[in-house]
Amino acid sequence: MNDIQPDPLHVAEEVTRIVSQVREREVETLGRAILGAQRVFVCGAGRSLLMMKAFAMRLMHLGVSAYVVGETITPSIGTGDLLIAGSGSGATRTTLAMVEAARSRGARTACLTAHPDSPLGKVCDLIVEIPARIVGITGQTVSTQPPGALFEQSLLIMGDALVVWLMDKLGTTYDQIRARHTKLE
Repeated sequence: MNDIQPDPLHVAEEVTRIVSQVREREVETLGRAILGAQRVFVCGAGRSLLMMKAFAMRLMHLGVSAYVVGETITPSIGTGDLLIAGSGSGATRTTLAMVEAARSRGARTACLTAHPDSPLGKVCDLIVEIPARIVGITGQTVSTQPPGALFEQSLLIMGDALVVWLMDKLGTTYDQIRARHTKLE
């Protein structure tokens, strides 16, 4: 066995490289769609879903009506709403089905993906490309980390970066965010 030592700086360098390649215009377009939406829904699968849940929580902290698809208290989606999907591959069947269902109910759709030409990218109204190609899909190895990890880390960072942009546009203060943070812990 190899005696590989953990190197957090290497991981941070990989994330920095990927995030620096995300197109600012795509992120701002998604931000404007969030501001124009009546309600925002997020979806994904596996670790991508965990990152999207973190994003939904931050949207709630901003005062945005945000929901996670699949939770028991999530309302139905419709016209005026926005569904944002996170999927590295852009080919996860359950995520694709959720986007198609949202579209059929009149909602706008967006995705954050490493593969904009994927089935998911082809059906979404808006795409933010996070160019952390998933190993095994393109054959490219862009990370020394386990498959998908670099995309998921970059997805979390881009969600938080979008929240900072939204804070500025909404005029949200840290005190307002703290007031919306859970107090039951």
